[in-house]
Amino acid sequence: MSEPLEALVGKLVELATLEPGTAARRLPPERELGEALQMSRGALREQLAVLERLGFLHRTQGRGTYIDAPGDDFVRSWFTISRQLGYLTDAQFARSRMLLEETVAEAAAGLVSDEQVELLRADVDRMIAATLSEDHELALEADVTFHTRLNSIVDDPILRLMHDGFSHVLRETIRQRRLQAVEVEQPDDRGIRRTDSVHYAVVEALAARDGDAARRAMHQHFEDWLQLGVDDRLR
Repeated sequence: MSEPLEALVGKLVELATLEPGTAARRLPPERELGEALQMSRGALREQLAVLERLGFLHRTQGRGTYIDAPGDDFVRSWFTISRQLGYLTDAQFARSRMLLEETVAEAAAGLVSDEQVELLRADVDRMIAATLSEDHELALEADVTFHTRLNSIVDDPILRLMHDGFSHVLRETIRQRRLQAVEVEQPDDRGIRRTDSVHYAVVEALAARDGDAARRAMHQHFEDWLQLGVDDRLR
């Protein structure tokens, strides 16, 4: 009988060999591994294949199989398939993203450097310039870059995985929302729309190292979308 995956992983860690001078953990050959685990080769391969698909193993031709730190591919796939099957809705994703972004903004205020503040400000400058020139794809990229950069300041692997997953599954939704905002939102006398300029409030709160203000500014960013009626599914 094959071991539950979690129990198997614990045993794999014990059997792995740390390669000198690196953090790489190499597993024994399959036959040796199967004997140590008292598993058939077929059952072992099945479990290893699952771990590989999840990103926890990688195989190097001529060298062997290594325990690996996963990327965000499996989270993206999990979110995307759950959405396709109707187990998770756009409203649930958007609400969770809002809560995540507020938390990240607050945490970033205590960690951000002056250089990072200026990079974030430059992201907003590009976002606004692109919207004014009607280059909406470039505006979207600047928007995504802003939030990704903010997340990187906190540098938490769990929050990063969540952020990457949300950004992937909601990318088309965000694109459509930005296009709709151009149609329904009244710009100021400089032609700038608040859905773009509100990002400056986040930047200024970060510059002041004010976590509460950063959270409030980020919350307002999402509230502005609701007030426009761009995405009623968030209500």
